[in-house]
Amino acid sequence: MVREASVVTAERYAQGMTYDDYMSSINVNKARFEEYYANVQLDSDQSSSLRELASSEGGPARMMVIGEDWCGDVVRELPVLARVAEAAGIELRIFPRDENHDIMNEYLKEGLYMSIPVAVFYDQGHEYICHWIERSATAGREQGEIESTIRSEQPDISDQDFGRQRRARTAARAGDWQKATVDELVGLLQEHLH
Repeated sequence: MVREASVVTAERYAQGMTYDDYMSSINVNKARFEEYYANVQLDSDQSSSLRELASSEGGPARMMVIGEDWCGDVVRELPVLARVAEAAGIELRIFPRDENHDIMNEYLKEGLYMSIPVAVFYDQGHEYICHWIERSATAGREQGEIESTIRSEQPDISDQDFGRQRRARTAARAGDWQKATVDELVGLLQEHLH
C-alpha cells in the first residue's frame, strides 16, 4: 500500500540510476538484459498512446522502477519499462530493491510480498499517479500454467531441473508477455488519468 507521505520525494527520486547507469552497475544477467532491450518493439499504437498520455494534463513525466539484476521478471520487464519511458518521453530512475527497503515497503504486492519489478508513475510535479508490480496478468496466468504442466508431466522432477525447464518455457513466451506489459501499462495510465 502506498503511504500518504512517500519516502520517494522529488530529491530522492533524482538519486535513482538512469537505465545506462543501472546497466553499468549490474553483476548478473547483463547479456540477457541487453538482448531483451534490443528485441523489445513497441507497436505504433502503443507508442502513440504513451506519447498522448505523457502530454495530457497530469500525465506521467517520471517513472521509478524497483528491481534487482538476479530476478527473472526484472530481466524480462525492465527493458520493456525503459522502452516505455523512451516512447513516452518520460524520465526513468531505477532503485535496487535490496538497498532500498523503505521504498519497496510502500509497494508490497498484496501488502505482503517484495515482488519486483515495480514501476511507479509520477506527474511533472512528482505527484503519484499509479504503479504496476511484477508481471502482466497474462504472464502471471501463463507462468502458473507452465509450472503446473511441468509438475504434471514430471511429478518427481528435481528443483534444479524444474527451474531449468520453467526458464526455457517462459523465455519462449517473453515477447508476448512484454507486449502484454505495455498494453497493461497503457490501460493502467488511461484508467488513472481519465
